[in-house]
Amino acid sequence: MPTVEYKGKVFEVDEDGFLQGGLDAWCMEWVEYVKEQEGIQELTEEHWKVIKVLQDYYKKNGVAPMVRILSKVTGYPLKKIYELFPSGPGKGACKMAGLPKPTGCV
Repeated sequence: MPTVEYKGKVFEVDEDGFLQGGLDAWCMEWVEYVKEQEGIQELTEEHWKVIKVLQDYYKKNGVAPMVRILSKVTGYPLKKIYELFPSGPGKGACKMAGLPKPTGCV
């Protein structure tokens, strides 16, 4: 399995770069790594709100929420989520939140 090393930590990732090991492997170094990869300058409360919603939904349901659910719960339109996470809710937001690669329409 591929690995990523960042700030002294080694993370196991899948072939698409998503964190393996579930939310137990998720930490601030992972967040900083993905932030850098995404080209995000600074994480705001809006970023953290999306991350928390994704993690909470995943803990309850075992999958990432569909985009319309994410938009409804956060109150952010899809356009706003793309402004926060340039590669989108699936690739950017789910990856930063430590979720596995979404399989459906996220």
